[in-house]
Amino acid sequence: MKTIETERLTLRGWKKSDDGDLFAFFKNDSILLAGASVHKTIKESRAFIQACNRSDEIWAIVLRNEQKVIGWIGLYDTNRHAGYKETEYVISDVYKNHGVATESLKAVLRYAFEERKALAVAACHYPENTASKRVLEKCGFVYEGTLREFSKNMSDSVRYSILKEEWASLYGNR
Repeated sequence: MKTIETERLTLRGWKKSDDGDLFAFFKNDSILLAGASVHKTIKESRAFIQACNRSDEIWAIVLRNEQKVIGWIGLYDTNRHAGYKETEYVISDVYKNHGVATESLKAVLRYAFEERKALAVAACHYPENTASKRVLEKCGFVYEGTLREFSKNMSDSVRYSILKEEWASLYGNR
């Protein structure tokens, strides 16, 4: 798995020892707003880490100066075409509204477009998750539409995407 460094963060593969940090924020009901499941036991967090380790592109978000896992972000292939990717992310409540999601997403977009040669990256959020909407818009994503009763819990799913050329015009020369 490729490790990605940003100004404050390290996006890296998962370690067994990350289970406590992960459980600390996955045991809160607020995680439901991100579309994730609440972990009732640390065993569930361990199983999540094992599942993440079966992928090369589900990173632990580590606050470098504390060496603490404060979230995760993934990049996924879809059944659409080889150049179309999807992303999702979850940030601990304690670190929300500190630019962590935006910083992580910008780094993953750079990786997706420059190294994976993606042509488009999409993301979704629940309608009530206005924080995720702001992150996507800050990163240059464009609203595509709302898929009604699309999510597993029958909730609507608000869909965004960013094309490689849109990303390049915003960030490609940095």
